[in-house]
Amino acid sequence: MGARRRLIAGLAAALAAAGFAACGEEDFENNPRPPAPIELSARIGTDAITVSPSNAGAGLATITISNQTPDPARLVLEGPTDEASDEILGGGTGAMKIALEEGDYLVTDGEESRESELVIGPERASSQNDLLLP
Repeated sequence: MGARRRLIAGLAAALAAAGFAACGEEDFENNPRPPAPIELSARIGTDAITVSPSNAGAGLATITISNQTPDPARLVLEGPTDEASDEILGGGTGAMKIALEEGDYLVTDGEESRESELVIGPERASSQNDLLLP
C-alpha cells in the first residue's frame, strides 16, 4: 500500500506542476524589442554645425561629436527633448546618448552663434528579429 501512495503522490505533484506551468500564459506576453539605437555624427565647425543624417526616426541615438574649432564648445539640442553634451575641448571629440522624440530640433553650440536643424520622424520599427552586433 505504500507504493500506491507514492504513485498517487507523484501523479498529484506532476499534475500540480503542469497546472502551475500553464498559469499566466497570456498575462506575461512578450513585448517587441525597441528599435536598435542609431548613430549620428555632429561636426562643430568655425562657421556652422552639421549633423548627419539630418533626418532620422525617433528612438535611442548615440551622437558622436567632433569639435573642429580651437575653442571649447558644447552640442545643444533644443526641441521636444532638450539635451546638451559635456564641454568638448577644441580639436577634440565627445559623445552623447539621447532618446529622441519625434519633432524638429535646433542644434546649436550653446552660444547660438552656429546652428543647424535636425528632423526626427516617427519611431523606427522594432528590432525584434534583427541580429544585434556589438
